[in-house]
Amino acid sequence: MNLHGKEIKIFAANSNPALAKRITNALGMSMGKSEVSKFSDGEISVSLLESVRGSDCFIVQSTCDPVNDNIMELLIMIDAMKRASAARITAVIPYMGYARQDRKSKARDPISAKLCADLITAAGADRVLTMDLHAPQIQGFFNIPVDHLVGAPILSDHFKDFVRGQNDSFMCVSPDLGSVTRVRAFAQNLDCPMAIVDKRRQKANVSEVMNIIGDVSGKKVILVDDMIDTAGTLCHAAEAIIKNGATEVYACATHGVLSGPAIKRIQKSPISKLVLLDTIQLPAEKMIDKLEVLNTAPIFAEAIRRIYDEQPVSPLFVSSK
Repeated sequence: MNLHGKEIKIFAANSNPALAKRITNALGMSMGKSEVSKFSDGEISVSLLESVRGSDCFIVQSTCDPVNDNIMELLIMIDAMKRASAARITAVIPYMGYARQDRKSKARDPISAKLCADLITAAGADRVLTMDLHAPQIQGFFNIPVDHLVGAPILSDHFKDFVRGQNDSFMCVSPDLGSVTRVRAFAQNLDCPMAIVDKRRQKANVSEVMNIIGDVSGKKVILVDDMIDTAGTLCHAAEAIIKNGATEVYACATHGVLSGPAIKRIQKSPISKLVLLDTIQLPAEKMIDKLEVLNTAPIFAEAIRRIYDEQPVSPLFVSSK
């Protein structure tokens, strides 16, 4: 793949090397040679083991837990490539940490998502490729181009064969008001009705379900969200849906953060199956029977190919089936 004189190279730091490997395999390439480790005092050490001079470089790094280490790995690798005369540097961030801190919710709050965007730009990145930012307007925090992929088409395509022929028996449900637009598009792709769970959040990571807008009685429900962190919102919504007469509850989300009590909550919840994308690499102890993880490498690989070939990325935003 070398259509306009610049060699393409894909590197990975430590957050999601498995996804990076699947992306390079999908492109028929080998991974760029690098080492990302720590010095004895905890500082990040990055070594590029091959030349990147004049190359179109892509760094695959989700800024998930440990968030601060992963962000620093990304920033230092960008800086190393910039100083090694890379022609262009694209930060491929399947999951972007701090994205939920996108506004001031009370006096004297930071806007950490904007700070992270500034850091990535200042480090020397020329563009960003990411998926399902918590709020799409975060793209405007960057002063460089941002290609914002969406995970809903992958998830809805996965459910199509499951739903086909019994569309009226299923209902797509938004676990909160913030996900309504995402769930509406998901429901349209499956040709299913939708409902909304109206909840009141008392404090961070704690939610209280109030009521359900829509009739879920006798329905098989698919809960759709962008991310699952402690799983409180998702599990409370599932319990409320069952209490309101739903026969089964399935759930899906792009990002499986799954922090704190998330796995225990999901295990105890009425959710039959939870489908996630592989934007965050989950440890083996979190891979419970209820969990299924879908591969995003084909869509990231195609986006990288299109960016390299100077083609539009927007055709990737729609369902493939």
